[in-house]
Amino acid sequence: MELLDVTEPRRVLRNVRVGERVTIWNWVNAYNCEIGDDSMIGTFVELQSGVRIGRQCRVSSHSFLCEGVVLEDEVFVGHGVMFVNDNAPSGRPAHRDTWELSPVLVRQGAAIGSNATILGGVTIGRDAVVGAGAVVTHDVPDGATVVGVPARLA
Repeated sequence: MELLDVTEPRRVLRNVRVGERVTIWNWVNAYNCEIGDDSMIGTFVELQSGVRIGRQCRVSSHSFLCEGVVLEDEVFVGHGVMFVNDNAPSGRPAHRDTWELSPVLVRQGAAIGSNATILGGVTIGRDAVVGAGAVVTHDVPDGATVVGVPARLA
């Protein structure tokens, strides 16, 4: 893996480990993260510190992957998908001292539809499908399809 540091008007990549044949489109902000071989990161995506993206993944435009998100290999993330790592947010200054990371794991081969929201602490199972616009509040079993708000088995 190559370590990238790029600062230009259309892209900011700081301390990003990038595999071979990775495509990173313009208007991406990524820092202290890892992107596996043959993956693609679309326009207007943010990858925060500690994000790990496996091989042959596709993260479509306008998606936000916050600290604690791990995508295993061959994961598809649709346009505008939002991941959450704090299930009890607060604007109070003291919250910064008590905040606990709620990581998200997306297992191999899963697909997440456009505009879905994935709450912290959730695991999306191997080859599972999350429908467009779903709000995932609980783990999704391997091979399952979930839809709706909140997401339920289809």
